[in-house]
Amino acid sequence: MIKIFYCLIFFFLLSGKLFSQNITNFEIVGNERVSDETIIIFTNLSDIKNKELNDNDLNDIIKNLYSTDFFENVSINVVNGKLLIKVIEYPLIQRVVLSGIKNKDQISLINENIKLKEKNSFIPIKVKNDEKIINNILRVNGYYFSTVNTEIITNQNNTVDIIYNINRGDKAYIRNIKFIGDKKIKSKKLKKIILSEEAKFWKFLTRNKFLDINRIDLDKKILKNYYNNKGYYNVSIESSSARIINESNFQLIFNINAGERFFFNDFKLKLPNNFDKKNFEHIYNMFEKYKNKKYSKKTITDLINETDDVILSKEFQFTKAFYGEKIIDNNKINITISIKETDKFFVNKINIMGNYITEESVIRNEILADEGDPYNEILFEKSLNNIKNSGIFSNVNKTIVEDDENNKTINIIVEEQATGSIMAGAGTGSSGYSTMIGIEEKNYLGKGIKLKANLEINTDSVNFLLDSTNPNYKNSDRSLSYSFENTKKDLMTKSGFKSNKSGFNIATRYEQYEDIYFHPRLSLYYEDIDTNDDASDSYKRQEGSYLENEFSYSLILNKLNQNYLPSEGFKTTFFQSLPIYTDDYSISNMFEMSKYFTIGENAIFSSSFFAKSVNSLNGENVRITKRVFLPQSKLRGFKVGKIGPKDNTDYIGGNYGMALNFATTLPNMFNSFENVDLSLFYDAANIWGVDYNSEIDSNKIRSSTGVAIDWLTIVGPLTFSLTQAITKASTDETETFRFDIGTTF
Repeated sequence: MIKIFYCLIFFFLLSGKLFSQNITNFEIVGNERVSDETIIIFTNLSDIKNKELNDNDLNDIIKNLYSTDFFENVSINVVNGKLLIKVIEYPLIQRVVLSGIKNKDQISLINENIKLKEKNSFIPIKVKNDEKIINNILRVNGYYFSTVNTEIITNQNNTVDIIYNINRGDKAYIRNIKFIGDKKIKSKKLKKIILSEEAKFWKFLTRNKFLDINRIDLDKKILKNYYNNKGYYNVSIESSSARIINESNFQLIFNINAGERFFFNDFKLKLPNNFDKKNFEHIYNMFEKYKNKKYSKKTITDLINETDDVILSKEFQFTKAFYGEKIIDNNKINITISIKETDKFFVNKINIMGNYITEESVIRNEILADEGDPYNEILFEKSLNNIKNSGIFSNVNKTIVEDDENNKTINIIVEEQATGSIMAGAGTGSSGYSTMIGIEEKNYLGKGIKLKANLEINTDSVNFLLDSTNPNYKNSDRSLSYSFENTKKDLMTKSGFKSNKSGFNIATRYEQYEDIYFHPRLSLYYEDIDTNDDASDSYKRQEGSYLENEFSYSLILNKLNQNYLPSEGFKTTFFQSLPIYTDDYSISNMFEMSKYFTIGENAIFSSSFFAKSVNSLNGENVRITKRVFLPQSKLRGFKVGKIGPKDNTDYIGGNYGMALNFATTLPNMFNSFENVDLSLFYDAANIWGVDYNSEIDSNKIRSSTGVAIDWLTIVGPLTFSLTQAITKASTDETETFRFDIGTTF
């Protein structure tokens, strides 16, 4: 038996040796379009003379040639030390014709995204993929019933013409969005969450008004995630359907069963024997914090991320945190987090695929691992999330290809999406009108740079902003932005003055510590103030031109459960502006804090505190355009800009401002009205401090209470409030009723 074993070993060793041959020369046949030199470069044939090649080496040559997409067939033979490579080339694409489309923008977009392009190799298997790409582009633009039939014409010179016969059909509009079932949450709020929108006559820019199955699938995921974070563990979006109203109009219906609300019961952390529990004290503290709180998928994600961060900080290789859930007592869930070993291998190479517009460096800058590192599942998951969060790609995936037992290649495959957008909006209300139009590009020149331009026109002002932001400057995890801004305010008829301010900023933003963000900025502005005979003496004294060079920064602590429509957590912001060189030296400080928590089923209580000060450093009066005025949201029941110190007929603002706000939603009121929300509020605020005349100072606390109604009407969201002033100064101007209506296009 032992002799047989040794004989087998000898046979295999001898066989491995026999399959290796010494190559003295090579010959390439069958190539007409692709030169010998190109094939030599792709296969490294220049280095193989007088070398031994085994089967693996020959297979690598074949794989390298196939990967070029130049060849339909490749075969290799070795005869008497001569390597013979036979290839059959793919035909060349001579023309790509999009028949049935006249819109130049759509033709350009399709040509940019399809894979089979003129002067490229014709690979038949890619035809179906391009048909899918064309249909997806058309459906995003509203042509839900589009069809594509492809015709291939073979020419005599080993070329082909590809003709895509496209029938777009009629555009499919979403005329109505309806939520049915035991959904627990009003339709008005759910409409704000999803991406799909109802088609209205004024919505001429947005594409979300068109029926698109891909977007509907994303809407279902958004809804499920929203309900999960609200505690509805067993929520099911049982179906989504589009009911035909007429030939081109549809009603989009989501059938939601929210189920019962669940709560966290107990948490456990299972550690390997060689892990020290002391390293995970922070995780155990988080367990205590979330115990008996309502279930939230985001909370679990935070726990997993925190656990993974501990693993990374202690440099434990080939490990990752996983979690399990177990329902007990009908509506409680036990969470078990386990740290387990993952596959042990090293990263030989990282390939980036699918980026036809985006520069490869943009994607690689988001990857937290390097070639040659031990494979770390945590880092690669974070890397994929970073790439997804850039907003450049519709899909990001990875595949792992085994090179040998200890080394593997990671392929990161991305699907690019349209990154440009146009935004427009309009509104009117008690204090005047406002309109806005903006253009944004998230991937300027394929470099991942965000470029946007906004123009906003209000009753008394016009503001233009041009901003360019690199979200990850030189792979530093810090953004770098440049912006130009111009603001014109015309208050000649109201207060006898107008101002024109222009300048530019350079700024950066990054996460200094967990959930703590630092945002420094350097600015240079030029402002011109003009007055007329109706202006007060204080305004006339400040007429002239001002140059200001300032350094400002903000520190933000963000512990909200979500930035849009938060229901739990808090956020604090501190801002300070310091003069470097100005014609009037002043320092500005601002602090703001807001807190949210849920009461009962869906009632959300919020409180906020706001304080701001502006003081001169050289004894001069603070410029009128820099003084403190409270925004309307900080003190309802009073006309905007009509409280605080008053000089003759002008409200001049103050050196100090402060506001305290409380509000609560009343979700059980107007239950039968799906598009109406009601809330109660209490506001208290004051503006005081006049540096040039203390006699006109104002030290009266203003306060008000009232009810606010948010109503989603057929022409857009309408907000109106009924307010009663509780305390006020004799010079203040109050308003009992206020409304605002606005929409986007």
